[in-house]
Amino acid sequence: MQAYNRLPSSGHTTPSPPQSPSVRSPRYRHGRSKQGRSGQQGPPRTLAHRLAWLLLSVLLRRQGIFLFAPLIYISGMLVYMGTVSFDVGPVITHRPAPGSVYRSPQLYAKLRPEMDSDNSTADAISTIWKNSYKGGEWRPCINSSLGGLPESNGYIYVEANGGLNQQRTSICNAVAVAGYLNATLVIPNFHYHSIWKDPSKFNDIYDEVHFIRTLENDVRIINKVPGYLMERYDYNLSNVFNFRVKAWSSIQYYEDNVLPRLLEEKFVRISPFANRLSFDAPPAVQRLRCLANYEALRFSNPILTLGETLVRRMKERSAASGGKYISVHLRFEEDMVAFSCCVFDGGKQEEEDMAAARERGWRGKFTKPGRVIRPGAIRINGKCPLTPLEVGLMLRGMGFDKNTSIYLASGKIYNAERNMAPLFEMFPLLQTKQMLSSEEELTPFKNFSSRMAAIDYTVCLRSEVFVTTQGGNFPQFLMGHRRFLYGGHSKTIRPDKRKLAQVFDNPNIGWKTFKRHMLNLRSHSDSKGFELKRPNGSIYSFPCPDCMCRVSKSEDSRSASAT
Repeated sequence: MQAYNRLPSSGHTTPSPPQSPSVRSPRYRHGRSKQGRSGQQGPPRTLAHRLAWLLLSVLLRRQGIFLFAPLIYISGMLVYMGTVSFDVGPVITHRPAPGSVYRSPQLYAKLRPEMDSDNSTADAISTIWKNSYKGGEWRPCINSSLGGLPESNGYIYVEANGGLNQQRTSICNAVAVAGYLNATLVIPNFHYHSIWKDPSKFNDIYDEVHFIRTLENDVRIINKVPGYLMERYDYNLSNVFNFRVKAWSSIQYYEDNVLPRLLEEKFVRISPFANRLSFDAPPAVQRLRCLANYEALRFSNPILTLGETLVRRMKERSAASGGKYISVHLRFEEDMVAFSCCVFDGGKQEEEDMAAARERGWRGKFTKPGRVIRPGAIRINGKCPLTPLEVGLMLRGMGFDKNTSIYLASGKIYNAERNMAPLFEMFPLLQTKQMLSSEEELTPFKNFSSRMAAIDYTVCLRSEVFVTTQGGNFPQFLMGHRRFLYGGHSKTIRPDKRKLAQVFDNPNIGWKTFKRHMLNLRSHSDSKGFELKRPNGSIYSFPCPDCMCRVSKSEDSRSASAT
């Protein structure tokens, strides 16, 4: 029996067949309609496409399989890892920060051919100092007192600790304090130090008679404690009341605290005394410091005689440049290298030597629990001492050729035979006090580090160019003394070691670019030659304006025409 169709027919009375289940499925109708619209799109044709299509279809039809997705991922990773050997892991390379690694030997090897063939160097030593102070040069002007001194308030005894120039600081500060308090100063005692190991007394290094005579109108000075005072304290200075003064104390502190005790006891002791007086002081105190440092302190006759002899010999060896020579203060002794914690190119032997030196000089200081030493960061910050090789590279880049005469002021260079060889290659005319003097001349000073430093000081003071490489008291005093002698200009090359670290660690740099960097450093040192003391600056490094007066250009021209 056929079903009755209530709709009007179009002439055909044959009933419609029932729809198939596949046609009733919305998913199937949707897929078919899309296929009908695209016309050309069919199932994937390549094998990879077909497999992907099949996998996607299964996932869509059986959504429960997503529960096993993590297991499938882990299985796939295990299959992948199984194809890689577990003995060799991925290599991760960390590139060192620029300037953190000592690569100067490689740079020297690269630049040396161009350096040796460079004939463009002018007479650098005669043309290096071009800068002049805009307001005119400076001249020494320290006024000495003419009248007598009032009755003394008592005696001051100080112990000067440290090396040569730290002791010099103590002496000058003691003169200033004694003069300000109207006290009698006993010639300072030099404290024996385990590092410097120099038992020298005041008159071994300085001309004691000249010192007392120069200051006689400003400060009373005696060379030993009076007998009646020694008797009062049982001939033991440790029984004398000792002030433990804080570093950089103001002169007002001495007036408020030391003077009352001095008036009561008539004898006080201050130990230690290095850096115990602030640089920011009234003019009366500064004048006494200037007088002590630049006029009263003169090296003893044996030191001065040998020092001036070496100056004369250096000038004779520098005849080609009009008697002008360069002096370099090189700090590459074993203790300096060890204290810096920097790493150079000495390998395992250097590592062992430095560890032993640190333990000898600073027992346990560098091996405390929790202390972290970062040699790369130290180098980037410009705290590593320059090696002899780096000093030579820098000076050649600044325009000083191999015929330049150089005086090297230093202690015993670490691994000298190896480390000094490149510097001698670049500057064959380099001299040291050991090379300039005979064994007989140097023997009286050999076992006394402060006396040897005083000889270096004398020769460096008279050089046309002074190069400082590490800082410290020696170059600071020397720069100030040179300013005092040379119209306010220190005539000193002070390299920016942060910039040097970057340049020395650049393996791609060429000679012309390297030279340009070095000439910029040289120019900067020239422009910074004239500097005035800031409120808390050292009067021993910056004597202007406390110890010097400015000469106007008109006054300078009048004096020139008169001569």
